[in-house]
This record gives sequence, C-alpha cells and structure tokens, in this order.
Amino acid sequence: MENIVIIGAGGFGREVKTIIDAVNKNNAVYSFLGYYDDGLEVGKSINNFPVLGTVSDLNAVTRKTSVLLGVGDPKIKSKIIASLDNDYLNFPTIIHPSVCISDDDVTIAAGCVICAGSIITCNISIGKFVTLNLMCTIGHDTVVEDYASFMPSVNISGAVHIEKNVYVGTGAKIINQLTIGSGTIVGAGAVVSKSLPRNCTAVGIPAKPIKFHENE
Repeated sequence: MENIVIIGAGGFGREVKTIIDAVNKNNAVYSFLGYYDDGLEVGKSINNFPVLGTVSDLNAVTRKTSVLLGVGDPKIKSKIIASLDNDYLNFPTIIHPSVCISDDDVTIAAGCVICAGSIITCNISIGKFVTLNLMCTIGHDTVVEDYASFMPSVNISGAVHIEKNVYVGTGAKIINQLTIGSGTIVGAGAVVSKSLPRNCTAVGIPAKPIKFHENE
C-alpha cells in the first residue's frame, strides 16, 4: 500500500481523507499516515489521525510518500508546491469512486482532488493540482489550467477556458465558450455570461468584476 498524507487538516483536508477512505473500500490502495499543517500543534489528533508536522517538514521525509492538497486557495496551493523539493514525495490525483468521467479524450494531470458526485464529460484537459469539490460538472472541450479550484456545485459549460489559479465559488455557473483569466475569483452563485479578465473578483448575475487585485 502507498503511504499517503494530506497537507491541511481543516474542513476540506478532512473531506479529502474521506475520498481516501472511499477509494480504499473498493481496493486498498493507500495507508493514511496523517496531516501536515502549519497552524496546528504536532501530535494533535484529527479524527484519530495525527498532525505529523508543518509543510516544510515534508522536505525531510526519507521514505516514499504520496501527498494530497487539502487546501482550496489556488495561490496557497501554488506556494506550497513551490516550497517542496524532495524526491521522496509524489503527488497522485485522487478521484472519488462516484465521479463520472468519459473515456473520450479526458486528461487529468497530477495532484488533482476530485470529490464525490462530479461529472467530467468529453475532450477535456485538466491541469495539475486542480480541485473539484462536491457535485461539480465540466462540459465538453473545456481546458482547466493548473491550481484552479471549484467549490461545490459549480457548473462549467462546454468549450470554456479556465486559466491558472482561478477560484470559483459555490454554485457558480459558467456559460459556454468563455475564458476566465488567471488569478480571477468568481463569487458564489455568480452566473458568468461573458469572459472575465485576469486578476479580478467577479460577482452577480450576470457576473461583473467589482475589483482587481495584484498578481501574486
């Protein structure tokens, strides 16, 4: 069995642990060791599993260890991965058994977390360290770049291009043939009917940018 740990012991990190459990029910693949979290005391018990250390402690690991990101913020995900430089670490994609994925030209890169009830149709490319929370849908011919995060019940129509580090809030909908610029935040419940520029926060129906922020 593969030794596996989760970065982040908050709510989403604990939910990622439930995906490991669901995968193991079908076929025992992973041996879960515990969490790494910068904000919690080492040794603290989280649902009967320990906090093993801080994120930087993973650079001192000396046995092969799989690592999942239990973090939703795209910029934090990117910074965490940039801080890790240890050949013993690998970053699998984990997919809940209930997820529906077409066999027709779907590619999913390393480090993704895809939660229960999500649907991924055909001719779709998903980059590294993408998070699809519960009950998300991605339509045909969509491209999702690295580190993007989608909260529960986000619906993405066909031929959408989601650039790097995009965050989409719960229940948002993105109409077909649009582009969401890198670093942009789409608010919960928004309906995106026109393409959005980079590094903005957009809310409402239809979604409109309400502020711009620096690219970090």
